[in-house]
Amino acid sequence: MSTPAPIRGYTASKDQLLARLRRVEGQVRGIEKMVDDDRYCIDVLTQISAIQAALDKVALGLLDGHARHCMHEGAAEGRADEMATEMMAAVGRLMKRG
Repeated sequence: MSTPAPIRGYTASKDQLLARLRRVEGQVRGIEKMVDDDRYCIDVLTQISAIQAALDKVALGLLDGHARHCMHEGAAEGRADEMATEMMAAVGRLMKRG
């Protein structure tokens, strides 16, 4: 008998999230091919920028789900401050890129 999967902030949009991630994976493979084909540097950098933007959208969606579901649940358990600190640390890591 298997244990049901926990409900996460992204559970309702999991299929969309996975589709976005598969698209990003395809873009990364495309960049690999561009490098293998000795494509112009700026063209490769443009594609890297597009991937970063796509990953930012994934991250924002995850943050939204976390704020609406996980933090709500944590607040009900008396862990609101802990959850807020954890989320702000994650936002800080996202913003430090580059």
